[in-house]
Amino acid sequence: MSPRTAEHMTWHQSHDAVNGVMVHPSDGEAWKHFNSVHPHFSAESRNVCLGLCTNEFNSFGSFATPYSCWPIILTVYNLPPRMCMRPEFMFLSTVIPGPSSPGRNIDVCL
Repeated sequence: MSPRTAEHMTWHQSHDAVNGVMVHPSDGEAWKHFNSVHPHFSAESRNVCLGLCTNEFNSFGSFATPYSCWPIILTVYNLPPRMCMRPEFMFLSTVIPGPSSPGRNIDVCL
């Protein structure tokens, strides 16, 4: 939709990685392993790679209150480092409310 953003969506595959230095998730071993396990997906550089982030916070500001919220944020990892962590490329997909953390059952919520 945006020509300015579209030109950056293949950055993760075209950038020059420095050996031993991780400046982007695409430089990491997990990314390389995923590409080797799923060669059809990694062959097309325009396929969108997403990161899932979460963190607990107490919405009432008091840790004595037994209630928490877990926002689930998706981040577009195709973009260069200066762009992928900007608010306009981070998407709040879900908020998991509850009296306690979802813990190991977070996959059920997702």
